[in-house]
Formats: sequence, C-alpha cells, structure tokens
Amino acid sequence: MAITKVYPLRTLPRKQPTVLVICGPDQNGAIGLVCARNLRSYDYEPTIFYPKRSLDVIYKDLTIQCEKMDIPFLSYLPTEVQLINDAYNLVVDAVLGIEAEFGEVKEPFASILATMKQIKIPIISLDIPSGWDADAWNPEGIYPEMIISLAAPKKCALQFTGKHHFIAGRFLPYDVQKKFELNLPVYPETECMVEIQDGKSTL
Repeated sequence: MAITKVYPLRTLPRKQPTVLVICGPDQNGAIGLVCARNLRSYDYEPTIFYPKRSLDVIYKDLTIQCEKMDIPFLSYLPTEVQLINDAYNLVVDAVLGIEAEFGEVKEPFASILATMKQIKIPIISLDIPSGWDADAWNPEGIYPEMIISLAAPKKCALQFTGKHHFIAGRFLPYDVQKKFELNLPVYPETECMVEIQDGKSTL
C-alpha cells in the first residue's frame, strides 16, 4: 500500500507497470514475496529474483502463490545495470533484513548488492536497506529512495536521507510499545501504514 501511494500506476514512467522484487533467503525474502503478490493484485507487473530459495514450507507456499498469480521469476540478475534501469520502474529490496549478520556479505548477495548500488531507478527497501545494520547505516551499502519500516523504525533509519519513510503494521501490543518506550506515530483511521514526515521517529 505504501508503494501504491508514492508510486501510483498513472505516474510510472514506463508504459508497463513493471517492478523488480529482489528476495533473500530469510524473513525479508518472504516479505518480498508477499509484497510482489500484493502488487500484482493492484495491477502492477512484478518480476521476482529469488536466487537462494528457502526450504521452509511457508516460503515454498509463498513462492507457489506467486507462481499461481503468473508472476515471473528471473533465473539470473543482469549484471548490465542499464538493462534493469530500462526494463523496470522500481526495485523492491527484500534481500537482507535485520536477521542478517552485519559485516561481510556472502555470495550471491555481495554481487547482488554491488549491482543494486548502481541502479538509477527508485529502490524501496523493506524494513532496512540491505547491507545496513539495524542500529547503523553502512556507507558501503545501497541508498534507497524509500524505506518501509516494519512494525517500528530501526535506529539506522535516523541516518536515512531518502525521500520517503513509511511505517507499516499497527499490530504491536501496547505493553511491548511501553516496554521498549516506542514513540510510534498515530495511524489515521483504518490505515495500516503511515509516512514519517520529520524522519526522526525511531526506536
């Protein structure tokens, strides 16, 4: 929903509403699969690159759901970045999340991040930009145009300088919010996500 608000179909520069969703093997990858499925329901045309598939049943089920919705899967990610810039309107970064170990990124994800750093079209990172630590940005990492923080912003979001920062998911119990002294924004009416305007709201 956050993507549809910032990048509605009518504003996309290409005739076809193409979106490349790059998924990692862990939780962020699963969220990327869900994102692709939902974008397809809103008439976007996602394509998924999922190079290291999880054997977990839930992840397999999400993959099957995407396949049943006729969402194509790439067998490889073009290393010629201009091919990506020319073929897609947006890239969704669902490669590495907070569960990834901060530090040296292993293959194939090191090469994937190296390619993503050269992409010129807007990148939307789910939860945190791939390659960043939850508590700190990575100057060698990617620089997305948009972050969609899940449940609550992470401390690294304080150093985010992109255009848009959303929080998605208003499901944190109040006792958890109180325990960790979370200062979450108010969700208007029945919205499940909200944009942070000042860029300062965080854990």
